[in-house]
Amino acid sequence: MTDDHPDPLPLPPVSEPYFLPFFYGAWHNLGLDFATDPGPAVELLAEHHSALRVAEFDGRACVSLNYQLYFAQFPDGFGVTQEVELNVIAYPTAAAGRLPRVGYEEYARGFDQTGLRGIARLKVLCDNPVAIDAGRTLYAEPKEAAWFAATMPSLNGPPADVWSVTCGAAELSGDGRTIAGRGGELFRLHADLTGLAREPVAATPVTGYGTESDGRLLAGALLVHHPYQRYALGGAPRPEAGGGPDRVRLTVEDPSSAVGRLLTELIGDAPVAGVWTCQSPPVAANHRPYYLPDRG
Repeated sequence: MTDDHPDPLPLPPVSEPYFLPFFYGAWHNLGLDFATDPGPAVELLAEHHSALRVAEFDGRACVSLNYQLYFAQFPDGFGVTQEVELNVIAYPTAAAGRLPRVGYEEYARGFDQTGLRGIARLKVLCDNPVAIDAGRTLYAEPKEAAWFAATMPSLNGPPADVWSVTCGAAELSGDGRTIAGRGGELFRLHADLTGLAREPVAATPVTGYGTESDGRLLAGALLVHHPYQRYALGGAPRPEAGGGPDRVRLTVEDPSSAVGRLLTELIGDAPVAGVWTCQSPPVAANHRPYYLPDRG
């Protein structure tokens, strides 16, 4: 084939014992987007994902913190997983000529369906050893162990629209099968969305980018079969950055940790551009019992 028509690329292998696509039985997701100075993001992409370029919106980069709680059923059991991704929105440098021109508001609503603007993962923290191995093996994710404590809206509790996530340091056991250590807190996320206007958006598929050890760029799409709810905060400053309602907070508890340094460098006092959530609808309900008379 000529350079204008190169041979098709082979698909990456799927190592045993994994099967793709991976189907989620339940999906609960909170995303925080920060409008940041593109300088640190450009430097980190050059270091970790050299084939990607930072996607800028009105001269700002978009750094995304993405909390996930999900359930999956397998032939021999089930798994429950929590994780947080620290991402920069980016696209392949080689595909720059195919990008539609969109601003952040359009991007957040899913208007760019090319899938080229995706998440370049810089750090993924996870509490499930199997998910850690699968992320590393299949998608070249920079995934490592962590522990989580989270509260979120639930039909099995009082009406609320508040999310609170604490992420702490942990270690994998020597055989990689369990989370062996539980260390101190790394960071906290808090989003009080009570009373805020929201809109349903079709924001997926989302392309997740990984870079293999040989420098080869890998892409994988996540499709959520349910609309997201998007909360537009209008770039309001973070409360600790000097004003604005006490709605969304990122608190770095250990700035000396690897993820703490990344969060401080990438986000700092950057404003929150938007918040998005998704929660799987229930599939069954066990109703309140009632009494029967002693005699008919």
